[in-house]
Amino acid sequence: MKRLASTLALIWRLAAPYFRSQDRWPGRTLLAAVIAIELSIVGINVLLNQWNNRFYNALQNRDWDAFVAELRFFCVLAAAYIILAVYQLYLNQWLQIRWRRWLTQQYLGRWLDRGNHYRMQLLGDAADNPDQRIAEDVELFVARTLSIGVGLLGAVVTLASFVVILWTLSATAPVAFPGLNLPIPGYLVWAALLYAIFGTVFTHLIGRPLIPLNFLQQRYEADFRFNLVRVRENAEQIALLRGETAESNNLLGRFSWVVANWMAIMQRQKRLTFFTAAYSQVSIVFPFIVVSPAYFAGPFQLGGLIQTASAFGRVESSLSFFINVYRSLAEWKAVIDRLSGFDASVAAGHAAAARPGAVKLVAQGAPAVEVHDLAVRLPNGTPLVTAGDFAIRSGDRLLVAGPTGAGKSTLFRTIAGVWPFGSGHVVVPAGAKLLMLPQRPYFPVARLAAAVTYPAGPEAFSREDIQRALAAVGLSALAERLDEDAHWNRMLSLGEQQRLAIARAILHRPDYLFLDEATASLDEPAEAGLYALLQERLPGAAIVSIGHRAALNAFHHRRLALVRDNGTYRAHEEAIVAGVS
Repeated sequence: MKRLASTLALIWRLAAPYFRSQDRWPGRTLLAAVIAIELSIVGINVLLNQWNNRFYNALQNRDWDAFVAELRFFCVLAAAYIILAVYQLYLNQWLQIRWRRWLTQQYLGRWLDRGNHYRMQLLGDAADNPDQRIAEDVELFVARTLSIGVGLLGAVVTLASFVVILWTLSATAPVAFPGLNLPIPGYLVWAALLYAIFGTVFTHLIGRPLIPLNFLQQRYEADFRFNLVRVRENAEQIALLRGETAESNNLLGRFSWVVANWMAIMQRQKRLTFFTAAYSQVSIVFPFIVVSPAYFAGPFQLGGLIQTASAFGRVESSLSFFINVYRSLAEWKAVIDRLSGFDASVAAGHAAAARPGAVKLVAQGAPAVEVHDLAVRLPNGTPLVTAGDFAIRSGDRLLVAGPTGAGKSTLFRTIAGVWPFGSGHVVVPAGAKLLMLPQRPYFPVARLAAAVTYPAGPEAFSREDIQRALAAVGLSALAERLDEDAHWNRMLSLGEQQRLAIARAILHRPDYLFLDEATASLDEPAEAGLYALLQERLPGAAIVSIGHRAALNAFHHRRLALVRDNGTYRAHEEAIVAGVS
Protein backbone atom coordinates (compact mmCIF):
# COMPACT_ATOMS: atom_id res chain seq x y z
CA MET A 1 0.00 0.00 0.00
CA LYS A 2 2.89 2.35 0.72
CA ARG A 3 4.34 1.71 -2.74
CA LEU A 4 0.90 2.25 -4.29
CA ALA A 5 0.46 5.54 -2.43
CA SER A 6 3.95 6.64 -3.51
CA THR A 7 3.22 5.75 -7.14
CA LEU A 8 -0.10 7.61 -7.09
CA ALA A 9 1.66 10.64 -5.62
CA LEU A 10 4.23 10.51 -8.44
CA ILE A 11 1.48 10.28 -11.06
CA TRP A 12 -0.31 13.26 -9.53
CA ARG A 13 2.92 15.29 -9.42
CA LEU A 14 3.63 14.55 -13.08
CA ALA A 15 0.08 14.95 -14.39
CA ALA A 16 -1.57 17.71 -12.35
CA PRO A 17 0.55 20.71 -13.48
CA TYR A 18 -0.86 20.56 -17.02
CA PHE A 19 -4.41 20.91 -15.79
CA ARG A 20 -3.34 24.01 -13.80
CA SER A 21 -1.33 25.52 -16.66
CA GLN A 22 -2.22 28.24 -19.15
CA ASP A 23 -3.66 25.47 -21.33
CA ARG A 24 -5.84 24.19 -18.50
CA TRP A 25 -9.25 25.13 -19.92
CA PRO A 26 -8.86 23.34 -23.27
CA GLY A 27 -7.28 20.41 -21.41
CA ARG A 28 -10.02 20.24 -18.79
CA THR A 29 -12.74 20.56 -21.44
CA LEU A 30 -11.30 17.73 -23.52
CA LEU A 31 -10.81 15.54 -20.44
CA ALA A 32 -14.39 16.21 -19.33
CA ALA A 33 -15.65 15.32 -22.81
CA VAL A 34 -13.67 12.06 -22.85
CA ILE A 35 -15.00 11.14 -19.39
CA ALA A 36 -18.58 12.06 -20.35
CA ILE A 37 -18.36 9.83 -23.41
CA GLU A 38 -16.96 6.97 -21.30
CA LEU A 39 -19.90 7.30 -18.89
CA SER A 40 -22.31 7.41 -21.85
CA ILE A 41 -20.82 4.19 -23.19
CA VAL A 42 -21.33 2.56 -19.81
CA GLY A 43 -24.97 3.71 -19.96
CA ILE A 44 -25.36 2.13 -23.41
CA ASN A 45 -23.92 -1.13 -22.06
CA VAL A 46 -26.52 -1.11 -19.28
CA LEU A 47 -29.27 -0.63 -21.87
CA LEU A 48 -27.79 -3.44 -23.97
CA ASN A 49 -27.82 -5.72 -20.93
CA GLN A 50 -31.54 -5.09 -20.48
CA TRP A 51 -32.03 -5.51 -24.22
CA ASN A 52 -30.46 -8.98 -24.01
CA ASN A 53 -33.29 -10.16 -21.77
CA ARG A 54 -36.05 -8.88 -24.04
CA PHE A 55 -34.38 -9.94 -27.32
CA TYR A 56 -33.63 -13.54 -26.34
CA ASN A 57 -37.02 -13.92 -24.73
CA ALA A 58 -38.55 -12.78 -28.03
CA LEU A 59 -36.52 -15.49 -29.78
CA GLN A 60 -37.53 -18.13 -27.28
CA ASN A 61 -41.21 -17.10 -27.51
CA ARG A 62 -41.04 -16.81 -31.32
CA ASP A 63 -42.55 -13.29 -31.00
CA TRP A 64 -41.92 -11.65 -34.41
CA ASP A 65 -43.18 -8.17 -33.50
CA ALA A 66 -41.07 -8.00 -30.35
CA PHE A 67 -38.08 -9.35 -32.32
CA VAL A 68 -38.34 -6.56 -34.94
CA ALA A 69 -38.88 -3.88 -32.30
CA GLU A 70 -35.79 -5.00 -30.39
CA LEU A 71 -33.72 -5.00 -33.61
CA ARG A 72 -34.73 -1.36 -34.21
CA PHE A 73 -33.80 -0.47 -30.64
CA PHE A 74 -30.44 -2.23 -31.06
CA CYS A 75 -29.71 -0.23 -34.23
CA VAL A 76 -30.25 3.03 -32.31
CA LEU A 77 -27.94 1.90 -29.50
CA ALA A 78 -25.33 0.64 -31.98
CA ALA A 79 -25.32 3.92 -33.92
CA ALA A 80 -24.95 5.91 -30.70
CA TYR A 81 -22.13 3.61 -29.55
CA ILE A 82 -20.25 3.98 -32.86
CA ILE A 83 -20.46 7.79 -32.80
CA LEU A 84 -19.35 7.94 -29.16
CA ALA A 85 -16.46 5.50 -29.74
CA VAL A 86 -15.19 7.52 -32.72
CA TYR A 87 -15.30 10.85 -30.93
CA GLN A 88 -13.86 9.44 -27.74
CA LEU A 89 -10.79 8.32 -29.69
CA TYR A 90 -10.61 11.62 -31.57
CA LEU A 91 -10.90 13.82 -28.46
CA ASN A 92 -8.55 11.54 -26.51
CA GLN A 93 -5.88 11.94 -29.19
CA TRP A 94 -6.47 15.70 -29.28
CA LEU A 95 -5.95 15.89 -25.52
CA GLN A 96 -2.87 13.67 -25.81
CA ILE A 97 -1.07 15.94 -28.26
CA ARG A 98 -1.92 19.13 -26.32
CA TRP A 99 -0.77 17.58 -23.05
CA ARG A 100 2.36 16.15 -24.64
CA ARG A 101 3.20 19.49 -26.26
CA TRP A 102 2.93 21.27 -22.91
CA LEU A 103 4.98 18.63 -21.05
CA THR A 104 7.65 18.64 -23.77
CA GLN A 105 7.96 22.42 -23.52
CA GLN A 106 8.27 22.19 -19.74
CA TYR A 107 10.90 19.45 -19.76
CA LEU A 108 12.91 21.11 -22.51
CA GLY A 109 12.77 24.45 -20.71
CA ARG A 110 13.93 23.01 -17.38
CA TRP A 111 16.58 20.80 -18.97
CA LEU A 112 18.08 23.60 -21.08
CA ASP A 113 17.63 26.36 -18.49
CA ARG A 114 20.85 28.37 -18.03
CA GLY A 115 23.23 25.50 -18.68
CA ASN A 116 21.40 23.01 -16.46
CA HIS A 117 21.81 20.25 -19.08
CA TYR A 118 25.58 20.75 -18.79
CA ARG A 119 25.55 20.66 -14.97
CA MET A 120 23.52 17.44 -15.07
CA GLN A 121 26.30 15.81 -17.08
CA LEU A 122 28.93 17.09 -14.64
CA LEU A 123 26.98 15.59 -11.75
CA GLY A 124 26.92 12.22 -13.48
CA ASP A 125 23.49 12.65 -15.11
CA ALA A 126 21.54 10.11 -13.09
CA ALA A 127 18.84 10.41 -15.76
CA ASP A 128 20.44 8.61 -18.69
CA ASN A 129 19.44 9.58 -22.24
CA PRO A 130 17.44 12.80 -21.65
CA ASP A 131 16.53 12.77 -25.35
CA GLN A 132 14.60 9.53 -24.92
CA ARG A 133 12.89 10.69 -21.76
CA ILE A 134 11.63 13.84 -23.44
CA ALA A 135 10.81 12.30 -26.83
CA GLU A 136 9.42 8.88 -25.86
CA ASP A 137 8.69 8.71 -22.15
CA VAL A 138 6.57 11.86 -22.20
CA GLU A 139 4.49 10.45 -25.08
CA LEU A 140 4.07 7.09 -23.32
CA PHE A 141 3.20 8.75 -20.02
CA VAL A 142 0.42 10.85 -21.57
CA ALA A 143 -0.99 7.96 -23.63
CA ARG A 144 -0.89 5.41 -20.79
CA THR A 145 -2.22 7.85 -18.19
CA LEU A 146 -5.26 8.64 -20.31
CA SER A 147 -5.95 5.08 -21.45
CA ILE A 148 -5.50 3.53 -18.00
CA GLY A 149 -7.15 6.41 -16.14
CA VAL A 150 -10.23 6.56 -18.36
CA GLY A 151 -10.36 2.75 -18.49
CA LEU A 152 -10.23 2.54 -14.70
CA LEU A 153 -13.02 5.11 -14.38
CA GLY A 154 -15.12 3.15 -16.87
CA ALA A 155 -14.45 -0.07 -14.95
CA VAL A 156 -15.49 1.50 -11.64
CA VAL A 157 -18.70 2.99 -13.07
CA THR A 158 -19.48 -0.27 -14.91
CA LEU A 159 -18.92 -2.19 -11.69
CA ALA A 160 -21.24 0.11 -9.73
CA SER A 161 -23.91 -0.11 -12.43
CA PHE A 162 -23.85 -3.84 -13.00
CA VAL A 163 -23.38 -4.90 -9.38
CA VAL A 164 -26.88 -3.55 -8.71
CA ILE A 165 -28.23 -5.45 -11.72
CA LEU A 166 -26.38 -8.63 -10.79
CA TRP A 167 -27.47 -8.45 -7.16
CA THR A 168 -31.09 -8.14 -8.29
CA LEU A 169 -30.71 -11.03 -10.72
CA SER A 170 -29.17 -13.15 -7.93
CA ALA A 171 -32.51 -12.96 -6.13
CA THR A 172 -34.45 -14.10 -9.22
CA ALA A 173 -32.00 -16.93 -9.89
CA PRO A 174 -31.04 -18.45 -6.54
CA VAL A 175 -28.54 -21.29 -6.30
CA ALA A 176 -30.61 -24.29 -7.22
CA PHE A 177 -29.74 -27.95 -7.69
CA PRO A 178 -32.15 -30.87 -7.99
CA GLY A 179 -33.72 -31.19 -4.53
CA LEU A 180 -31.61 -28.31 -3.14
CA ASN A 181 -32.30 -24.56 -2.99
CA LEU A 182 -29.72 -22.27 -1.31
CA PRO A 183 -30.81 -18.65 -0.83
CA ILE A 184 -27.43 -16.76 -0.86
CA PRO A 185 -28.01 -12.99 -1.22
CA GLY A 186 -26.00 -11.59 -4.15
CA TYR A 187 -24.20 -14.88 -4.74
CA LEU A 188 -23.47 -13.94 -8.38
CA VAL A 189 -21.65 -10.79 -7.19
CA TRP A 190 -19.58 -12.80 -4.69
CA ALA A 191 -18.72 -15.38 -7.36
CA ALA A 192 -17.50 -12.65 -9.73
CA LEU A 193 -15.52 -10.98 -6.92
CA LEU A 194 -13.78 -14.21 -5.88
CA TYR A 195 -12.97 -15.08 -9.50
CA ALA A 196 -11.48 -11.61 -10.14
CA ILE A 197 -9.46 -11.61 -6.91
CA PHE A 198 -7.99 -14.99 -7.82
CA GLY A 199 -7.01 -13.72 -11.28
CA THR A 200 -5.62 -10.37 -10.05
CA VAL A 201 -3.41 -11.91 -7.37
CA PHE A 202 -1.88 -14.50 -9.68
CA THR A 203 -1.45 -11.98 -12.52
CA HIS A 204 0.48 -9.63 -10.22
CA LEU A 205 2.66 -12.43 -8.85
CA ILE A 206 3.52 -13.60 -12.35
CA GLY A 207 3.86 -10.21 -14.03
CA ARG A 208 5.49 -8.06 -11.33
CA PRO A 209 9.06 -8.55 -12.70
CA LEU A 210 7.94 -6.90 -15.96
CA ILE A 211 8.16 -3.43 -14.33
CA PRO A 212 11.96 -3.37 -13.81
CA LEU A 213 12.47 -5.30 -17.06
CA ASN A 214 10.56 -2.65 -19.03
CA PHE A 215 12.57 0.08 -17.30
CA LEU A 216 15.84 -1.57 -18.33
CA GLN A 217 14.60 -2.26 -21.87
CA GLN A 218 13.96 1.43 -22.48
CA ARG A 219 17.39 2.27 -21.10
CA TYR A 220 19.23 -0.32 -23.19
CA GLU A 221 17.37 0.68 -26.36
CA ALA A 222 18.24 4.35 -25.77
CA ASP A 223 21.91 3.55 -25.04
CA PHE A 224 22.13 1.56 -28.27
CA ARG A 225 20.60 4.41 -30.32
CA PHE A 226 22.86 6.96 -28.62
CA ASN A 227 26.00 5.02 -29.53
CA LEU A 228 24.81 4.62 -33.12
CA VAL A 229 24.48 8.40 -33.29
CA ARG A 230 27.98 8.83 -31.81
CA VAL A 231 29.42 6.65 -34.57
CA ARG A 232 27.67 8.77 -37.18
CA GLU A 233 28.87 12.01 -35.55
CA ASN A 234 32.48 10.81 -35.34
CA ALA A 235 32.66 8.94 -38.64
CA GLU A 236 35.86 10.66 -39.81
CA GLN A 237 37.88 9.91 -36.66
CA ILE A 238 36.68 6.30 -36.62
CA ALA A 239 37.57 5.84 -40.30
CA LEU A 240 41.04 7.39 -39.85
CA LEU A 241 41.75 5.15 -36.86
CA ARG A 242 40.36 2.07 -38.65
CA GLY A 243 38.07 1.70 -35.66
CA GLU A 244 35.17 0.06 -37.46
CA THR A 245 35.79 -3.36 -35.89
CA ALA A 246 36.04 -1.88 -32.39
CA GLU A 247 32.87 0.17 -32.92
CA SER A 248 31.03 -2.82 -34.33
CA ASN A 249 32.02 -4.92 -31.33
CA ASN A 250 30.98 -2.14 -28.97
CA LEU A 251 27.60 -1.69 -30.68
CA LEU A 252 26.94 -5.42 -30.82
CA GLY A 253 27.88 -5.64 -27.15
CA ARG A 254 25.32 -2.98 -26.26
CA PHE A 255 22.76 -4.62 -28.52
CA SER A 256 23.37 -7.89 -26.69
CA TRP A 257 22.00 -6.19 -23.55
CA VAL A 258 18.88 -5.29 -25.55
CA VAL A 259 18.52 -8.90 -26.68
CA ALA A 260 19.18 -10.43 -23.25
CA ASN A 261 16.68 -8.16 -21.52
CA TRP A 262 14.15 -8.73 -24.31
CA MET A 263 14.49 -12.48 -23.83
CA ALA A 264 13.82 -12.02 -20.11
CA ILE A 265 10.70 -10.00 -20.98
CA MET A 266 9.63 -12.72 -23.42
CA GLN A 267 9.95 -15.42 -20.77
CA ARG A 268 7.97 -13.44 -18.24
CA GLN A 269 5.30 -12.42 -20.77
CA LYS A 270 4.97 -16.07 -21.88
CA ARG A 271 4.08 -17.09 -18.34
CA LEU A 272 1.75 -14.13 -17.95
CA THR A 273 0.04 -14.83 -21.29
CA PHE A 274 -0.48 -18.49 -20.36
CA PHE A 275 -2.38 -17.41 -17.29
CA THR A 276 -4.29 -14.41 -18.72
CA ALA A 277 -5.29 -16.29 -21.88
CA ALA A 278 -6.61 -19.19 -19.80
CA TYR A 279 -8.34 -16.75 -17.47
CA SER A 280 -10.00 -14.96 -20.41
CA GLN A 281 -11.21 -18.20 -21.98
CA VAL A 282 -12.66 -19.48 -18.73
CA SER A 283 -14.33 -16.07 -18.26
CA ILE A 284 -16.48 -16.76 -21.33
CA VAL A 285 -18.20 -19.80 -19.84
CA PHE A 286 -17.75 -19.15 -16.10
CA PRO A 287 -20.94 -17.02 -15.73
CA PHE A 288 -22.98 -19.69 -17.54
CA ILE A 289 -21.54 -22.34 -15.24
CA VAL A 290 -22.53 -20.30 -12.19
CA VAL A 291 -26.06 -19.53 -13.45
CA SER A 292 -26.80 -22.85 -15.21
CA PRO A 293 -28.14 -24.70 -12.13
CA ALA A 294 -30.81 -22.05 -11.66
CA TYR A 295 -31.63 -22.01 -15.39
CA PHE A 296 -32.04 -25.77 -15.65
CA ALA A 297 -34.12 -25.74 -12.48
CA GLY A 298 -36.54 -23.63 -14.54
CA PRO A 299 -37.09 -20.34 -12.63
CA PHE A 300 -36.45 -18.05 -15.61
CA GLN A 301 -36.20 -17.87 -19.40
CA LEU A 302 -33.32 -17.79 -21.89
CA GLY A 303 -33.37 -13.99 -21.91
CA GLY A 304 -32.83 -13.93 -18.17
CA LEU A 305 -29.92 -16.34 -18.55
CA ILE A 306 -28.25 -14.21 -21.23
CA GLN A 307 -28.84 -10.99 -19.26
CA THR A 308 -27.44 -12.58 -16.09
CA ALA A 309 -24.39 -13.94 -17.93
CA SER A 310 -23.83 -10.57 -19.57
CA ALA A 311 -24.10 -8.68 -16.26
CA PHE A 312 -21.84 -11.24 -14.59
CA GLY A 313 -19.30 -10.79 -17.39
CA ARG A 314 -19.39 -7.00 -17.01
CA VAL A 315 -18.85 -7.19 -13.25
CA GLU A 316 -16.10 -9.77 -13.61
CA SER A 317 -14.43 -7.75 -16.39
CA SER A 318 -14.52 -4.58 -14.26
CA LEU A 319 -13.05 -6.41 -11.29
CA SER A 320 -10.42 -7.92 -13.61
CA PHE A 321 -9.39 -4.54 -15.04
CA PHE A 322 -5.83 -4.79 -13.74
CA ILE A 323 -5.45 -8.26 -15.23
CA ASN A 324 -6.47 -7.02 -18.67
CA VAL A 325 -4.11 -4.02 -18.65
CA TYR A 326 -1.22 -5.49 -16.65
CA ARG A 327 1.32 -5.22 -19.46
CA SER A 328 0.38 -1.57 -20.01
CA LEU A 329 0.58 -1.00 -16.26
CA ALA A 330 4.10 -2.45 -16.14
CA GLU A 331 5.21 -0.21 -19.01
CA TRP A 332 3.45 2.79 -17.43
CA LYS A 333 5.16 2.25 -14.07
CA ALA A 334 8.56 2.06 -15.80
CA VAL A 335 7.83 5.33 -17.64
CA ILE A 336 6.74 7.02 -14.40
CA ASP A 337 9.98 5.94 -12.71
CA ARG A 338 12.06 7.24 -15.61
CA LEU A 339 10.32 10.64 -15.72
CA SER A 340 10.55 10.91 -11.95
CA GLY A 341 14.28 10.16 -12.16
CA PHE A 342 14.66 12.79 -14.85
CA ASP A 343 12.83 15.31 -12.65
CA ALA A 344 15.20 14.52 -9.79
CA SER A 345 18.26 14.93 -12.02
CA VAL A 346 17.00 18.28 -13.37
CA ALA A 347 16.33 19.46 -9.82
CA ALA A 348 19.83 18.37 -8.75
CA GLY A 349 21.33 20.44 -11.57
CA HIS A 350 19.40 23.51 -10.44
CA ALA A 351 20.27 22.85 -6.81
CA ALA A 352 23.99 22.69 -7.63
CA ALA A 353 23.82 26.26 -8.94
CA ALA A 354 21.66 27.54 -6.08
CA ARG A 355 23.31 25.83 -3.12
CA PRO A 356 24.91 28.05 -0.44
CA GLY A 357 28.56 28.71 -1.13
CA ALA A 358 28.36 28.04 -4.88
CA VAL A 359 29.92 30.47 -7.33
CA LYS A 360 27.42 33.27 -7.91
CA LEU A 361 27.00 35.18 -11.16
CA VAL A 362 25.82 38.74 -10.43
CA ALA A 363 24.67 41.26 -13.03
CA GLN A 364 25.00 44.85 -11.88
CA GLY A 365 26.11 48.25 -13.09
CA ALA A 366 29.83 47.51 -12.83
CA PRO A 367 32.29 48.93 -15.41
CA ALA A 368 34.02 45.56 -15.89
CA VAL A 369 33.74 41.82 -15.42
CA GLU A 370 35.00 41.40 -11.86
CA VAL A 371 36.07 38.21 -10.13
CA HIS A 372 36.09 38.18 -6.32
CA ASP A 373 37.49 35.50 -4.01
CA LEU A 374 37.07 32.86 -6.69
CA ALA A 375 37.95 29.28 -5.78
CA VAL A 376 36.98 26.79 -8.52
CA ARG A 377 36.43 23.15 -7.58
CA LEU A 378 35.56 19.92 -9.36
CA PRO A 379 32.02 18.54 -8.84
CA ASN A 380 33.40 16.14 -6.20
CA GLY A 381 34.80 19.08 -4.20
CA THR A 382 38.47 18.74 -5.22
CA PRO A 383 40.17 22.20 -5.44
CA LEU A 384 41.20 23.18 -8.96
CA VAL A 385 41.89 26.91 -9.39
CA THR A 386 42.18 29.80 -6.94
CA ALA A 387 41.83 33.06 -8.84
CA GLY A 388 41.45 35.59 -6.04
CA ASP A 389 40.40 39.01 -7.43
CA PHE A 390 40.86 40.37 -10.93
CA ALA A 391 38.91 42.44 -13.45
CA ILE A 392 38.43 42.41 -17.21
CA ARG A 393 37.67 45.89 -18.57
CA SER A 394 36.46 47.10 -21.92
CA GLY A 395 39.28 46.97 -24.46
CA ASP A 396 41.39 44.60 -22.35
CA ARG A 397 43.52 41.97 -24.04
CA LEU A 398 44.09 39.19 -21.52
CA LEU A 399 45.91 35.91 -22.18
CA VAL A 400 45.22 33.01 -19.79
CA ALA A 401 48.19 30.65 -19.69
CA GLY A 402 49.11 27.51 -17.79
CA PRO A 403 49.88 23.84 -18.26
CA THR A 404 47.34 21.40 -19.69
CA GLY A 405 44.83 20.38 -17.03
CA ALA A 406 45.37 23.51 -14.94
CA GLY A 407 41.70 24.48 -15.23
CA LYS A 408 41.87 27.30 -17.79
CA SER A 409 38.73 26.20 -19.66
CA THR A 410 36.95 25.58 -16.35
CA LEU A 411 37.77 29.15 -15.32
CA PHE A 412 36.04 30.35 -18.51
CA ARG A 413 33.00 28.18 -17.75
CA THR A 414 32.85 29.64 -14.26
CA ILE A 415 32.88 33.21 -15.60
CA ALA A 416 30.18 32.19 -18.12
CA GLY A 417 28.01 31.00 -15.22
CA VAL A 418 27.71 27.32 -16.19
CA TRP A 419 30.21 25.97 -13.62
CA PRO A 420 28.89 26.63 -10.09
CA PHE A 421 31.27 24.32 -8.22
CA GLY A 422 33.40 26.36 -5.87
CA SER A 423 32.99 29.66 -4.06
CA GLY A 424 33.21 33.38 -4.73
CA HIS A 425 31.29 35.46 -7.20
CA VAL A 426 31.59 36.92 -10.67
CA VAL A 427 30.16 40.36 -11.44
CA VAL A 428 29.07 41.01 -15.03
CA PRO A 429 28.01 44.49 -16.17
CA ALA A 430 24.23 44.60 -16.58
CA GLY A 431 23.30 44.28 -20.25
CA ALA A 432 26.81 43.28 -21.34
CA LYS A 433 27.15 40.67 -24.08
CA LEU A 434 29.55 37.79 -23.39
CA LEU A 435 30.48 35.33 -26.11
CA MET A 436 32.48 32.14 -25.54
CA LEU A 437 34.18 30.44 -28.49
CA PRO A 438 35.47 26.92 -27.64
CA GLN A 439 38.16 25.04 -29.55
CA ARG A 440 35.52 22.91 -31.25
CA PRO A 441 32.64 25.22 -32.23
CA TYR A 442 29.03 24.12 -32.32
CA PHE A 443 26.82 24.69 -35.36
CA PRO A 444 23.20 23.53 -35.57
CA VAL A 445 22.10 21.34 -38.47
CA ALA A 446 20.49 24.16 -40.43
CA ARG A 447 21.05 26.64 -43.23
CA LEU A 448 24.53 28.14 -43.20
CA ALA A 449 23.07 31.58 -42.41
CA ALA A 450 21.43 30.16 -39.27
CA ALA A 451 24.61 28.25 -38.32
CA VAL A 452 26.88 31.29 -38.45
CA THR A 453 24.44 33.63 -36.64
CA TYR A 454 23.59 31.10 -33.89
CA PRO A 455 22.24 31.57 -31.23
CA ALA A 456 20.47 34.49 -32.91
CA GLY A 457 18.37 33.88 -36.00
CA PRO A 458 19.61 34.77 -39.49
CA GLU A 459 17.00 37.54 -39.67
CA ALA A 460 18.97 39.43 -37.00
CA PHE A 461 21.62 40.30 -39.60
CA SER A 462 21.47 41.37 -43.22
CA ARG A 463 22.57 38.91 -45.85
CA GLU A 464 25.30 41.32 -46.93
CA ASP A 465 26.71 41.56 -43.38
CA ILE A 466 26.88 37.77 -43.13
CA GLN A 467 28.62 37.49 -46.49
CA ARG A 468 31.11 40.23 -45.58
CA ALA A 469 31.91 38.48 -42.28
CA LEU A 470 32.54 35.18 -44.11
CA ALA A 471 34.80 36.92 -46.61
CA ALA A 472 36.72 38.66 -43.82
CA VAL A 473 37.64 35.36 -42.13
CA GLY A 474 38.73 33.75 -45.38
CA LEU A 475 35.57 31.80 -46.20
CA SER A 476 34.51 33.65 -49.35
CA ALA A 477 33.66 30.33 -50.98
CA LEU A 478 30.84 29.87 -48.48
CA ALA A 479 29.32 33.30 -49.03
CA GLU A 480 27.00 32.00 -51.76
CA ARG A 481 25.89 28.95 -49.76
CA LEU A 482 23.94 30.75 -47.04
CA ASP A 483 20.71 28.96 -47.95
CA GLU A 484 22.29 25.51 -48.01
CA ASP A 485 21.06 23.20 -45.24
CA ALA A 486 23.79 20.86 -43.95
CA HIS A 487 25.54 19.35 -40.95
CA TRP A 488 28.32 21.96 -40.89
CA ASN A 489 30.33 20.33 -38.11
CA ARG A 490 30.78 17.37 -40.48
CA MET A 491 31.01 19.31 -43.73
CA LEU A 492 33.82 21.68 -42.67
CA SER A 493 37.33 21.01 -41.38
CA LEU A 494 38.07 22.10 -37.81
CA GLY A 495 40.08 25.04 -39.13
CA GLU A 496 37.14 26.18 -41.27
CA GLN A 497 34.81 25.75 -38.29
CA GLN A 498 37.05 27.99 -36.20
CA ARG A 499 37.04 30.63 -38.94
CA LEU A 500 33.25 30.41 -39.05
CA ALA A 501 33.13 30.90 -35.26
CA ILE A 502 35.22 34.08 -35.61
CA ALA A 503 32.73 35.30 -38.23
CA ARG A 504 30.00 34.67 -35.64
CA ALA A 505 31.89 36.87 -33.15
CA ILE A 506 32.25 39.66 -35.72
CA LEU A 507 28.50 39.59 -36.38
CA HIS A 508 27.45 39.51 -32.73
CA ARG A 509 29.96 42.18 -31.64
CA PRO A 510 30.19 41.06 -27.98
CA ASP A 511 31.44 43.32 -25.20
CA TYR A 512 33.52 40.47 -23.83
CA LEU A 513 34.90 37.78 -26.13
CA PHE A 514 36.44 34.62 -24.64
CA LEU A 515 38.53 32.45 -26.98
CA ASP A 516 39.28 28.99 -25.57
CA GLU A 517 42.02 27.90 -28.00
CA ALA A 518 39.51 28.99 -30.63
CA THR A 519 42.22 29.34 -33.31
CA ALA A 520 44.43 26.40 -32.31
CA SER A 521 43.72 24.44 -35.52
CA LEU A 522 45.01 27.26 -37.74
CA ASP A 523 48.63 27.95 -38.64
CA GLU A 524 50.31 30.91 -36.95
CA PRO A 525 49.94 33.39 -39.88
CA ALA A 526 46.22 32.57 -40.18
CA GLU A 527 45.79 32.86 -36.40
CA ALA A 528 47.58 36.23 -36.40
CA GLY A 529 45.36 37.42 -39.23
CA LEU A 530 42.18 36.53 -37.35
CA TYR A 531 43.40 38.23 -34.14
CA ALA A 532 44.25 41.34 -36.12
CA LEU A 533 40.78 41.19 -37.66
CA LEU A 534 39.16 40.94 -34.21
CA GLN A 535 41.15 43.93 -32.93
CA GLU A 536 40.08 45.91 -35.98
CA ARG A 537 36.39 44.94 -35.94
CA LEU A 538 35.91 44.86 -32.14
CA PRO A 539 38.11 47.70 -30.86
CA GLY A 540 36.11 48.31 -27.69
CA ALA A 541 35.57 44.67 -26.77
CA ALA A 542 37.60 42.86 -24.15
CA ILE A 543 39.30 39.81 -25.66
CA VAL A 544 40.35 37.02 -23.29
CA SER A 545 42.24 34.09 -24.78
CA ILE A 546 43.48 30.68 -23.77
CA GLY A 547 46.45 29.62 -25.85
CA HIS A 548 49.88 28.05 -25.74
CA ARG A 549 51.63 29.74 -28.68
CA ALA A 550 54.13 32.47 -27.87
CA ALA A 551 52.90 34.41 -30.93
CA LEU A 552 49.69 35.24 -29.03
CA ASN A 553 51.71 37.57 -26.74
CA ALA A 554 51.70 40.16 -29.51
CA PHE A 555 47.92 40.50 -29.32
CA HIS A 556 47.53 40.76 -25.54
CA HIS A 557 48.54 43.28 -22.88
CA ARG A 558 48.25 41.09 -19.76
CA ARG A 559 48.67 37.47 -18.85
CA LEU A 560 46.77 35.54 -16.18
CA ALA A 561 49.15 32.70 -15.37
CA LEU A 562 47.98 29.56 -13.55
CA VAL A 563 50.83 28.25 -11.43
CA ARG A 564 50.72 25.04 -9.37
CA ASP A 565 50.60 25.70 -5.65
CA ASN A 566 50.11 22.89 -3.08
CA GLY A 567 48.02 20.58 -5.26
CA THR A 568 45.96 23.33 -6.88
CA TYR A 569 46.58 26.14 -9.36
CA ARG A 570 46.76 29.76 -8.31
CA ALA A 571 46.18 32.58 -10.79
CA HIS A 572 48.32 35.70 -10.79
CA GLU A 573 48.53 38.57 -13.24
CA GLU A 574 51.62 39.80 -15.06
CA ALA A 575 52.21 42.33 -17.78
CA ILE A 576 53.16 41.54 -21.36
CA VAL A 577 55.43 44.24 -22.72
CA ALA A 578 55.93 44.54 -26.46
CA GLY A 579 54.86 40.95 -26.96
CA VAL A 580 57.36 39.61 -24.40
CA SER A 581 56.40 38.55 -20.85
